[in-house]
Amino acid sequence: MMAAMTTLERSIPPLNGDERATLEGWLDFHRQTLAVKCAGLDNERSRRAAAPPSPITLLGLVRHMAEVERNWFRRILAGERLGPVYGDGLHPQGTDGGFTLPDHATLAEALATWHTEVDHARARAAGYTLDATCNLQGARCSLRWIYLHMIEEYARHNGHADLIREAVDGNTGI
Repeated sequence: MMAAMTTLERSIPPLNGDERATLEGWLDFHRQTLAVKCAGLDNERSRRAAAPPSPITLLGLVRHMAEVERNWFRRILAGERLGPVYGDGLHPQGTDGGFTLPDHATLAEALATWHTEVDHARARAAGYTLDATCNLQGARCSLRWIYLHMIEEYARHNGHADLIREAVDGNTGI
């Protein structure tokens, strides 16, 4: 039986905006899409790996995107010395990007953490021009490139989220 997906608003990116407004608009659109994909799920369903053979879950995707937001905007762009969001000891050599779910992980906590990292990302990016560069493994990387990479990262994972959500409870679209 298909569960009703909670309706969340998504803002449409500007159809005729400047470059920055367009990039930020598309990034926010994809951020909002991930939130829509998780709307109305309980913890059990958010933990369900529903697209075999992949072990990816919607809860894992949200945790991963919190890591990605922190990594690109805080660590790389702003140069903050921060550990991983989910340094929970599951991987002694580092993090798996948030995909591995400890027993205590909840969707509500993951969404709150992700929203916090998105807020930090917006605040950090606001202080830079699109042409501003930062160090990425010995090369220079622009904020413009980071925005494009983040749009691609969300778009790819939102495709995963579509498949997972449909398999979990039949919800499609958006």
